[in-house]
Amino acid sequence: MTLDEIAYNILNLVRGGRSNNGDHISLEQIKFNIKYYRAMLIRRDFARNGNITRHLEQSLNCVKLVKVDASKCCTLPVNCDVYASVVKIPRTVRMNFKDSITHVADVTGLHTIPIVDPQTVQWLPYDKYTKTAKRAYMIEDTLYIYNANGLEFINVRGVFEDPEALKDYDCDGSECYDPELQFPIPMDMVQTITQGISSGELQLLAGTVSDTVNDNAQDVPSRGAQPKE
Repeated sequence: MTLDEIAYNILNLVRGGRSNNGDHISLEQIKFNIKYYRAMLIRRDFARNGNITRHLEQSLNCVKLVKVDASKCCTLPVNCDVYASVVKIPRTVRMNFKDSITHVADVTGLHTIPIVDPQTVQWLPYDKYTKTAKRAYMIEDTLYIYNANGLEFINVRGVFEDPEALKDYDCDGSECYDPELQFPIPMDMVQTITQGISSGELQLLAGTVSDTVNDNAQDVPSRGAQPKE
């Protein structure tokens, strides 16, 4: 199901299957609720099972890298070889003590780059066996590659808080998010989200009397014409 299909389905449940042109519940409001329910359920599921299904992942495809000035390498050696992503990486769902960046590799996908904590990067040059190996780490919303060795592009996959945010990223000449394609969520999670929203937030909104007179007061339902005095 696409995000629009999930949102329309929830709205239709609240309407009771009846079309209504006077709805004061917007689809954008429903989509916002779907996204935050999705993030909450993903975090809860990971805490319980320690696993992320591939159906939640999205790909940024080819992320361009640029070499970082040696003066910005902080405690690393002066001649450090560190590259940074040109674009900011979208915010990911918060997992247990880590971000949900699930995969960093060269564009062929054959050479995976391990993700490490940025606090450990300063010790990498002193590792006897792996000091020349590539390592990826995040600082704020920028992805860095240690020992990039001229690497120009990388593939980044993750579980992002707002899947629609990827529409602002370029994937081989097209947007990384297509609203016409399936929303990154397994069907069993759709059922949980639909039940939670339709019986919670939207029931409250559906029961709220709207203000159509635009006088900053709730409208009082009409009970028929009052007799003139």
